[in-house]
Amino acid sequence: MRADELSSRAREIHFSSLVFDTHADTPQRFFFDQFDLGHRDAEGCVDIPRLREGGVGAIFFALWVPVEITGPAATQRARDLLSATLKQIEIHSGDLTLCTSSKEVRAARVGNKIAVLLGVEGGHAIDNALAILREFHARGVRYMTLTHNAATEWADSSNDAPHHNGLTDFGKQVIREMNRLGMLVDISHVSDPTFYDVLETSRAPVIASHSCCRALCDAPRNLDDDMIKALAARGGVIHITFHDGFLSQEYANANRARAAEIASLEEAVGKKFGENEARNLMELQRLSDASIRAGKLPQVSWEKIIEHIDHAAGIAGADHVGVGSDFDGAFMPAGMEDASKLPRITEGLLRRGYGEADIRKILGENTLRVMADAERVGELLRTEKS
Repeated sequence: MRADELSSRAREIHFSSLVFDTHADTPQRFFFDQFDLGHRDAEGCVDIPRLREGGVGAIFFALWVPVEITGPAATQRARDLLSATLKQIEIHSGDLTLCTSSKEVRAARVGNKIAVLLGVEGGHAIDNALAILREFHARGVRYMTLTHNAATEWADSSNDAPHHNGLTDFGKQVIREMNRLGMLVDISHVSDPTFYDVLETSRAPVIASHSCCRALCDAPRNLDDDMIKALAARGGVIHITFHDGFLSQEYANANRARAAEIASLEEAVGKKFGENEARNLMELQRLSDASIRAGKLPQVSWEKIIEHIDHAAGIAGADHVGVGSDFDGAFMPAGMEDASKLPRITEGLLRRGYGEADIRKILGENTLRVMADAERVGELLRTEKS
């Protein structure tokens, strides 16, 4: 196939597929900066024009609560982010619709609307209360990332020293309640022992909403080959994320060598913008780009995303791989700066020899399938209890 023919074929596949991004941190912008999704913005990664240009049909907006915020304040931050997101859906109801099931996502596509789904990022947001988990579910939340960069009182994180050696008994109750509600359990950010405890406890398949492959980049946030196989064996999906530090070993090594400098920069940015995490991240992205231009950090190409997808598919099969960008929450590789660039993934997979059916699965069908599986388990468990 000639280059122009391949590019044309890729666009045809991409824009006729359901493209489903399982992780974007744009709600921070809604809440702190009153950002309006309706116009194409000079900053950030996500807005309606760029979602349309990128062919995105469904997106999980993450309600991320920093680990420094705990207790009732953490719950309130998640509620604030949720309300800010619902407001954007209401304002732009001609383009967006809140979806709470796999069937609703398909209906949104038929109606030419972008399906918006909600995920809580950081289990500390439920403040150790199943009632709060149920509240979030009732308001539309359909996954929860169990930890962020620190352990909760019931689950260990990949970026923190072990506190519990996995899940506590209450942590297992959280998983069982999520199963009953039909919520997806998200194991991105959890420690390896927590990962295996989740797989042992959950009756529904689980997801990694934004993780890469440890074999290609040895970051604790990434999954090793055995974990990817175990996730797939239980019907789960790993969604490859776009963050430079999880895609590239070279970038991760350079960052580690500059740890003291980076900590100083983060402290200075934090003092400048306070708790406005959206503004903090954008400033740090600019500083990272400046470091790349100065040769302090290697530039990471968007093609690394394809390498991670290909590795995961080789380990687990194309039925168990998806896409979770971390737009507006991480440092994006060159060529994948925002949602408008997503068609490159389809072209990259086509160049690698992937067939149309497998490409459609990776772009979104796998995510819809795992959602439907979790919903069915929830219906079964609720019937059993009644």
